[in-house]
Amino acid sequence: MKKHSSMRRTFAVLLIIGLVSAMFMALPVFAGSDGTEESAQTIFSLEDLAGKVVGVQTGTTGDIYISDDPDLKLKGVERYNTGFEAVQALSQNKIDAVVIDDQPAQAFVAQMNGLTILDTEYVKEDYAMAVQKGNTELLGKLNEAIAALQENGTLKTIIDFYIDHSGEGYTSPKGIKHPNGELVMATNAEFPPYEYYDDNNEIVGIDADLAKAIGDYLGYEVTISDMKFDSIITSVATGKAQFGMAGLTVTEERQQSIDFTNPYYTGKQVVIVRKSAGAQKETIIDRFKRNFLQAGRWKMLLSGLGVTLLITFFSTIFGVLIGFLVAIIRSTHDKTGSLRVLNIIAQIYTTVIRGTPTVVQLLIIYYVVFASVNIPKVVVAVIAFSMNSGAYISEIIRSGIMSIDEGQFEAGRSLGFNYARTMRYFILPQAFTNVVPALGNEFITLLKETSISGYIAINDLTKIGDVIRSRTYDAFMPLVTVALVYLLLVFIFARLWGVLEGRLRRNG
Repeated sequence: MKKHSSMRRTFAVLLIIGLVSAMFMALPVFAGSDGTEESAQTIFSLEDLAGKVVGVQTGTTGDIYISDDPDLKLKGVERYNTGFEAVQALSQNKIDAVVIDDQPAQAFVAQMNGLTILDTEYVKEDYAMAVQKGNTELLGKLNEAIAALQENGTLKTIIDFYIDHSGEGYTSPKGIKHPNGELVMATNAEFPPYEYYDDNNEIVGIDADLAKAIGDYLGYEVTISDMKFDSIITSVATGKAQFGMAGLTVTEERQQSIDFTNPYYTGKQVVIVRKSAGAQKETIIDRFKRNFLQAGRWKMLLSGLGVTLLITFFSTIFGVLIGFLVAIIRSTHDKTGSLRVLNIIAQIYTTVIRGTPTVVQLLIIYYVVFASVNIPKVVVAVIAFSMNSGAYISEIIRSGIMSIDEGQFEAGRSLGFNYARTMRYFILPQAFTNVVPALGNEFITLLKETSISGYIAINDLTKIGDVIRSRTYDAFMPLVTVALVYLLLVFIFARLWGVLEGRLRRNG
C-alpha cells in the first residue's frame, strides 16, 4: 500500500508540473516585455533625465559617468550584471532609461520592441585591451599587432563586418601555426557586436575576431574566457587571463590596476528610452521554439546541465569526506578532550565557512588562493563547494555522533574495542542513519548553490540560461526553463534520497 501511495504522489506532482507548464505554453504574452502597457516617450534629451531612474551595467564606464555626473540630477541609478538585464528592465517599465555603448544599444533596440536611442550622445570614449600591470613585453606585442592590423586593413574589415554588415569578416589564414603557446582573453560575451554567442554557441564579435587576428599575427592560440564584466579586470590583474577585451574604456581608475594598449576603436555612450509603440503578442510556444529549438540551443542547456551535475557530484563526495573528518575531530575532542589543536583549526574552519557567503568564497579561492595557478575552473568550483558543503556536513554528522547514547561507547569498550574501532563499528553507522535526512537537504542545497559557478566563467546550467537570454533578448523563457530544470532535479533527487532513507531505516 505504501508503495502504491508513493507512486500516486509522484505521479500527482509530475502531473501538476506538466499542467502548469502547459498552461504557460498556451498563454499569449508580449514579446520583449512583461505584458504591461508601454508608456509614451517622455525623455527626449539629457535634461529630461532629471528626477528619473537610469539603469547601467555594473562596472562599465556608463556606470562611472552616470554615478559621477551631478548635473543630471537623477533620482537614482540601478546597476545590473549585464547590459541586456538593464535594457530588459527598461522595457518592463522598471526604470526610465539606460546608458550603454552605442553599438550594443543599436543591437538591443533592433531586437526589442518599443525602445529608441536619443539623438544626443552622452560621451565619447576609446576602447583598448587590458594587460596585467608591468607586463611590458606582452603590451608591446599587442600594440605592434594592433598597429599592423590597422595598417593592413584587417581591423577595418572586422569592424565593417559586424557594424555595417559588409564583407566576409575575418578568418584565420590556412595553415596558420601558433608556436608561441596560448593567450587567454577575458571577456563578457553579452555585448553585441563586440562579443556575443552565435547560433553555434561560439563567441564572436569585433573583439573576439580581433583577438583571433592578433593571435594569428603573434603566433599565439587565443582562448576566450567568458565571465561577468566586473571580473574581467580582476582576471587580468591576477594573471588568470593574459589580456581582456570587452569594449573596455581607458580610465584613470582602471589604470591603477592594469595597463592598456593603444586604442583600437572609438565608441560612445548613448541613452536608450521607451517610445510609444504597441507590443507584439507571441505565445509561449513560439518563444520556446525561438529560445531552444532555433539553432539547437537545447543542446547548450544539456551541456550546462552536465556541468552542474558534475560539480555537484564531486563536491558532494569531497564535502562528505571533509565533513566526516572534521566531525570526528570535533566530537573526539568533545568526548575525550584530545586533539585540541586540530579542534581549534576545525572550529575556525566551520566558523569562517558558515559565516561568509558562498559566492565570496568561490571568488576568493579563484582570484586569491589560486591567483597564480592555472587549473581548470571546474576543479576550482569543486574545491570551493566541497569546502563550503564540508563545513555544514561536519556539523550535521557531529550532531548525529553526539546524539548516540554514551552507553554505546561503553558497550564497545567492554567488548575490547578501542575508541577508534568503537567509533568505526558502533557509533558512525548509527550516526549516519540518524542524519540521512539532513544530508539529503544539504545535497539539494549544494545542487542549487552551484548556480553561482558563472561568476568564474563556468558554463553551468544557470550561465547557459544567461547566454540564451543574451542571444534571444527574452528573459522569461530561459529563466523559467532553468528554474523548472532545477525543480525537476530537486524532485528526482529528493525521491531517490527518500528511497535510500527508507532502506536504511528498515535495515536499522
